Amino acid sequence: QVQVRESGPGLLRPSQTLSLTCTVSGDNIATSNYNWHWIRQSPGKGLEWMGAMHYDGSAGINPSLKSRTSIFRDTSKDQLTLRLSSVTPEDTAVYYCTRGLVVWGQGTQVTVSS
Repeated sequence: QVQVRESGPGLLRPSQTLSLTCTVSGDNIATSNYNWHWIRQSPGKGLEWMGAMHYDGSAGINPSLKSRTSIFRDTSKDQLTLRLSSVTPEDTAVYYCTRGLVVWGQGTQVTVSS
């Protein structure tokens, strides 16, 4: 059974860089035929697609976030990393990792506050 689990710092100050890890079990991200997405949901707002690591190792990023966002993968650990630089309180959200938009993690809360 495939599972994904997000982990991260929880609380950041404005201007810091957010780094989140998605740990995958039950699948091998190096050989998986699925894309792995990062999605977030801010308080009172809908889901926002941030980007994805494609099965071929390339990454796609939401154009509105492209200047601040990068996505990496570590195939030796079956982990994906999301980095978001220069965070502001508007980046406060629950961040999700998902395989193919079908298998979702429980999400991790990130709060940006001074």
